[in-house]
Amino acid sequence: MDAHLFLLAGHRPGGTHATALADAHEYGRAAEFAGYAGVWIAEHHFISYGVCPSAITFAAHLLGSTRSIAVGTAACILSNRHPVALGEEAALLDELSGGRFRLGVGRGGPWVDLEVFGTGLDRFDNGFRDALELLGRWLSGAPTVAGNDRFPFRPVPVVPRPARRIPVWVAATSPSTVDLAARHGMPLLLGLHADLDERASLLGRYARVAAAHGHDGQDVGHASAHLAYVEDDDEQATDAVRAGLPALLAGTREYVRLDGAEAGRRDLDAYVERLVSIHPVGSPSRCRRVVDRAAALPGVRHLLLMVEGAGGRERTLGAIHRVATDVLGLGPRRPGRPG
Repeated sequence: MDAHLFLLAGHRPGGTHATALADAHEYGRAAEFAGYAGVWIAEHHFISYGVCPSAITFAAHLLGSTRSIAVGTAACILSNRHPVALGEEAALLDELSGGRFRLGVGRGGPWVDLEVFGTGLDRFDNGFRDALELLGRWLSGAPTVAGNDRFPFRPVPVVPRPARRIPVWVAATSPSTVDLAARHGMPLLLGLHADLDERASLLGRYARVAAAHGHDGQDVGHASAHLAYVEDDDEQATDAVRAGLPALLAGTREYVRLDGAEAGRRDLDAYVERLVSIHPVGSPSRCRRVVDRAAALPGVRHLLLMVEGAGGRERTLGAIHRVATDVLGLGPRRPGRPG
């Protein structure tokens, strides 16, 4: 089981977008020193919940300033871009980084992004399947690839051609997306909202569908994201997250639906209480117990830990190191050579 950081690069009141991005970059560098296996960065458009609009660009920058850790996207919004363009960028980063890049993709939401980037609501409603199929073929190692019905084009050479099949993690919250990823043998990227029972149900469904399509659903290497924060006792940790996380989550209220409907007004305090109850937030002993249960989920090989919940640069840097030492048993390391 590998432990990674999951970074939102969220903008908080009193800060700036530039500060949020600079802090996230510093957290990534700190993760390498603390002994984490990797860092994954979120992607959002036009909202303060996360101010990184291109996870793959952020990943490229972080790959260039680290030497040994994996750097991934959690996730590139596939409904907003052409799958071949994303595939070319992924193959390029995989080659330049010596295999340290990890590509996670998601369908996204019915947001105004679709209008801005010109892909439209039909692409969100009906295009994810075709985009994912084409992306998978582009990263398969095939020398040439032709389009499909939604993305029609003549066969073209794949340049740079991946030396091996590059895996694609698929952000999944619904059974239909789980089924789609399973049919392709692509690992899942499970988000923060689901408890362990919900995750286990999705993973069980994945294993059944994958097996029916000739894939090993138990050894695929899923990734599972979790909120993480540790203090000397449970009350200190939960109080810190209760105080800091709602301001970050408030950015999710800035989504604008393409159809003009209300995007939703989740009770942020209630949602924080749910997250605290299902994730490793608390004393070192409680966090270790929750992490151990999460690590036992079938097929999960990567835990992605979001440590920005309490807010503040120094507090987050402290959380990165304390989760590493007190919960995961990691130790500082000298970065090695790439690859």
